[in-house]
Amino acid sequence: MTVSDAFLDLFVADLPVDGAELAAFIAAKLCHDFISPAGAVMSGLDLLDDPSAQDMRDDALGLIRQSAAKMVALVHFARVAFGAATSSEQFSGAELHGLVAGLTDGGRASLDWRVGEETFTKIQARALINLAYLTVSALPMGGAAVVTARREGGQLFLIGSAEGARARLKPEAVVGLRGERLTEGLAGQWIQPYWLWLTARDAGGRLDLAAEEGRVALMARLPDAGGGPTLG
Repeated sequence: MTVSDAFLDLFVADLPVDGAELAAFIAAKLCHDFISPAGAVMSGLDLLDDPSAQDMRDDALGLIRQSAAKMVALVHFARVAFGAATSSEQFSGAELHGLVAGLTDGGRASLDWRVGEETFTKIQARALINLAYLTVSALPMGGAAVVTARREGGQLFLIGSAEGARARLKPEAVVGLRGERLTEGLAGQWIQPYWLWLTARDAGGRLDLAAEEGRVALMARLPDAGGGPTLG
């Protein structure tokens, strides 16, 4: 077990969580996400400082550059995915695609972003990018993830579909997506799915999950207030 795995090896006995516990779980997840690229930056700097490794200088600079870009992408994503949803800030579909792609590009799964040039409120944006990220994460061995958004009858439907040979959600993620308390397992696998469920609930909507062999589907249905088409 690595240090980062041990950091998230939290077994929770009695949830739902209060505000302080929720903040602690999110902070732990963010530390886990940042520790890998931060460690890679340090490894690159160590190579630059090593007199016997000067022939690897270009490799070290490439590692530092790539890892720093990953950390910046994590910051931009986390600000919207986990930040306060009470502001009047709005986001375009293209902006949100960029936030998700910054974390998923280069992975085994492909992302087909079928979200038009429209605007989303802060809480809608939070739901959309968390749902998109979890959809891609359901394809650890590769496959195709499709994310769509449509407005109908005063509702916003956010839909993620993951198809691949080993498409699946971990048991802790299923518990979180159902808005259930975690009685056993790793909180690090539970917190982001639970956060998505909580976001949908707090917006006055709901979150649905369907899973079968080779396919996982997530759908968030939210009241559609404040977003809409982007005006040119």
